[in-house]
Amino acid sequence: MLILIPLLFGISAAGLAYVALRAVRAGAEAYSGSYSRETARAFEDIFLFIPPKLIAEAGWAAGAASFLIVFFAVASLTSWRGLPAAFVLGAIAGGFALRSPELLVEFLRQRRLRMFNSQLVDTLVNMSNALKAGFSITQAIEAVVNEGEQPIAQEFGLFLQQTRVGVTFSEALENLDRRVGSQDLTLVVQAIEAARRTGGNLTEVFEKIAATIRERMRIEGRIRTLTAQGRLQGLVVSIMPVIIGVAMMLVDPGLAGPFFRSSAGLFVGLAAACLIGLGALVIRKIVNIDI
Repeated sequence: MLILIPLLFGISAAGLAYVALRAVRAGAEAYSGSYSRETARAFEDIFLFIPPKLIAEAGWAAGAASFLIVFFAVASLTSWRGLPAAFVLGAIAGGFALRSPELLVEFLRQRRLRMFNSQLVDTLVNMSNALKAGFSITQAIEAVVNEGEQPIAQEFGLFLQQTRVGVTFSEALENLDRRVGSQDLTLVVQAIEAARRTGGNLTEVFEKIAATIRERMRIEGRIRTLTAQGRLQGLVVSIMPVIIGVAMMLVDPGLAGPFFRSSAGLFVGLAAACLIGLGALVIRKIVNIDI
């Protein structure tokens, strides 16, 4: 009977380990499979053609690097104390780092969207001038592709390619609007569709939309100038505790090390990180004004 209890405990532990390994394996296969393919398609939407395998490898490398950095920063190399907490924190950091390709896609998409919106005003003016000169809407778009800058020339070029392979003009416009995700482009697409159905004057419509977009961009720039101090305060408040913690570890590791490796120190650090993140979100919500 005395042997039966440790045996049952060992069987239970082995079963839990097996289930955990199966779950980790399934998650790794999903990450290397469907997640990497979806991220690769997201990169293709912004005309960056990266193989899914390379995206998965970059994500695993970022996750492993984050895990090792956090683990060795928290764990003590001279004792076993703090190793479980270091492993958990390292796993959390590695899990967030695995999503780095998705965050990179979103960053590049937003930057591309800002460039697209800034180029759209001049593009509308050029298209309006081309229509005044007797060009059709398709010829005006071809002029944008031939003479425009990236990324707007790429997006309209893909639009023309779709129309040439059998996609209807309206469907190609919808694909362009959905792919770019710009509210300003949505106005343009709706104006083109309305003019094609009712026979409206696209020249005047493009000029009015260009003036509206230009005024909205001016107001947005003014708002960003007025809220720059608030955004800077949020950044300073978020980064300062991290800088102080790193400085304490470098200046006096014998004093700061035991604190960060203790349970109370880890709890205080996690609570401070949560409060800092909440404060940063609140400040961002306050200074982020939609036009």
